[in-house]
Amino acid sequence: MKKVQKELTRAEEEVMQVLWRIGKGFVNDILAEFPEPRPAYNTISTIIRILERKGVVAYESFGKSHRYFPLVQRDAYARQYLKGFVKRYFSNSYQNMASFFLEKEDVSVEELELLRRHIDQALAEKKDRQ
Repeated sequence: MKKVQKELTRAEEEVMQVLWRIGKGFVNDILAEFPEPRPAYNTISTIIRILERKGVVAYESFGKSHRYFPLVQRDAYARQYLKGFVKRYFSNSYQNMASFFLEKEDVSVEELELLRRHIDQALAEKKDRQ
């Protein structure tokens, strides 16, 4: 799978979320996954063509119809997006980001304990590799 060269718009991400969930689909399949009120068929079709030009979606031809599928994995895009987010808003520091959310947001004790377990596990794994 490939890397996304540019960040996706919100509408493009919504279409990609559907494609990541269903794997492959025609425009009607993608459209059916949207909640009411659904966007217009032409809107989804246009977004798909933009995603295709960006190189994140490809298609298989079935006569005059195209079945679309993602060329970028969800996890790879999420990782890339998060790196850019941390760079832009938190001076490229995950520590700054974590501190911000811990100080500004309502994080439950259960969530904090779970985060601590994940951090402890990640630390142990990194120490084992060194």
